[in-house]
Amino acid sequence: MADTSDIRNGLTIDFNNDLYSIVEFQHVKPGKGNAFVRTKIKSLTTGRVLDFTFHSGHKIFPVRIERRQFQYLFKDVSGYHFMNNETYEQVAIQEELIDHPQFLLEGSQVDILFHAEKEMPLNVELPQHLILKITYTEPGVKGNTATNATKPAQLESGAEVRVPLFINEGDRIKIETATGNYIERAK
Repeated sequence: MADTSDIRNGLTIDFNNDLYSIVEFQHVKPGKGNAFVRTKIKSLTTGRVLDFTFHSGHKIFPVRIERRQFQYLFKDVSGYHFMNNETYEQVAIQEELIDHPQFLLEGSQVDILFHAEKEMPLNVELPQHLILKITYTEPGVKGNTATNATKPAQLESGAEVRVPLFINEGDRIKIETATGNYIERAK
């Protein structure tokens, strides 16, 4: 058990029968009245971000979370299958626990957050940026590049993203996994 003086960014706590990660916090000591800690917390099960204020000295219950590297293998009716890179143990995870599963490719490296005491997977995080190949896109029309025009493109993972007109089929592009936005053409 801990109290509000132990709050820091990245700390995971058991709060209202759910697991929350501290996204940001601010300790406030007003001119009169008691001090408090204003926090932004993110639910590890639903992904919702809440603003919550803890009174100074409020008891919190930290939870130990472990981040382990896994490799994505395949998807079937029982879920997405991942293999631990160190122990070669396999685990099946449901789609709801995966951030942006449309960008997963066989062999991709991901981080899986585990509740350390219960050995329960909580969330699957893809890398912040991925480099993927364009499998299909319409050719760009010459002379239509004066503005930031975009066109749809199909990626090798099956996801569809918007890319600039100069991107062609077979090109490799860098995308931001959180938003699915095109960043640049990969070298």
